Amino acid sequence: MKIIDISKDVLSAEVYPGDPEPKIRKVTDINEGAEYNLSELSMCLHNGTHIDAPLHFLDDGVDISSVDPVAFVGPCVVIEVPEGIITGEIVERYFPRNTKRILIKSNGKAFLHETAATVLAVMGVYLVGTDGQTIETADSCGRTHRSLLMDGISILEGLDLSAAEEGDYFLVAPPLKIDGAEAAPCRALLISDHIFWSGDKH
Repeated sequence: MKIIDISKDVLSAEVYPGDPEPKIRKVTDINEGAEYNLSELSMCLHNGTHIDAPLHFLDDGVDISSVDPVAFVGPCVVIEVPEGIITGEIVERYFPRNTKRILIKSNGKAFLHETAATVLAVMGVYLVGTDGQTIETADSCGRTHRSLLMDGISILEGLDLSAAEEGDYFLVAPPLKIDGAEAAPCRALLISDHIFWSGDKH
């Protein structure tokens, strides 16, 4: 089985402006006479590779523990796009059909317009991912997030797609189960040889 790790390390990933820096602290240390090593992690739930739940932008939205796990495990398509704004028209013309999970590779320089979110919902997409820190530009004020999340589309951000070429994969990216949380980190993996995949696009 060939696995491509498309996750960023929590501690070394770039931190979104204004978010708290992740920190790890040794609680007990074998080198200091303890029987075992034990650590404590402090971090923003949106640092590194993570998934946004509807609660992130919708006050009455479901939390990350309530999102259907089917969104995070299954066939997906990686597409490479030029930097810039991805509009609904671009999605209609160039994005693949008959897929429920789309990962956008642009070295973090492409962003979804809210019209693109609308088209993705019509296409029946479960999840959209990006190798940027966020799915939309800062000046769009969350409109794309809201549009995606209102339609039940999970958002996977902070990917490392440098080792992934365009094409079909099997995605495994379940978030941590955190009751009441609007997001959670995940270990995102692509399986490229489809050893246990029937080829079904769903």
